[in-house]
Amino acid sequence: MSLRAEAPAPESSRVRRFGRSQRWVHRTTAALMGVCVLTAACLYLPQLAELVGRRELVVRLHEWSGLALPLPVLAGLVSRHFRADLRFLNRFGPHDRTWLRAALHRDKRPSARPAGKFNAGQKVYAAWIAGATLVMLGTGLLMWFTHLTPIQWRTSATFVHDWLALTIGIVLAGHIGMALGDPEARRGLRTGTVSREWAEREHSLWRH
Repeated sequence: MSLRAEAPAPESSRVRRFGRSQRWVHRTTAALMGVCVLTAACLYLPQLAELVGRRELVVRLHEWSGLALPLPVLAGLVSRHFRADLRFLNRFGPHDRTWLRAALHRDKRPSARPAGKFNAGQKVYAAWIAGATLVMLGTGLLMWFTHLTPIQWRTSATFVHDWLALTIGIVLAGHIGMALGDPEARRGLRTGTVSREWAEREHSLWRH
């Protein structure tokens, strides 16, 4: 009996969601954020600190990955497609309030969660993580250049930096958990395309 290979899905059933620039920015930012989080864990958790050792190297990796974190987004601004996605992320409409109400009431019906290219949860996450990154960068610089600021500033910066780092870790864990539960969304970030059925179900207002 001959085995016939499964035919690939027709091109018309796939929708272009992200171009090369958006995927590059996401991957590079995720890698730098991962280094920041892992090195922070090694610096603050004694068990990991003992396991890894070489504290000075870990500190340098943490500092330089933190400084580099905004660079992928700044480089991505060269791309008009990336700039267009930023405009979508920064624009809230009535449908976004509807989406958030449904999320608060745990209503998972697609009809109750209208969304454009990005849903309201993705917009809130993008705004929050961007703001948190800038705060972490600013407080990190205050902690780094100790000779330029009073001790009260450095103490306050350390407090904010440490607690915000913990919050970022929790939020990132939730972000990764949601991504793991949506294979098609992950495929869109990996390959740039998603199924037309998924796009119409999850992002019904997206004019693709």
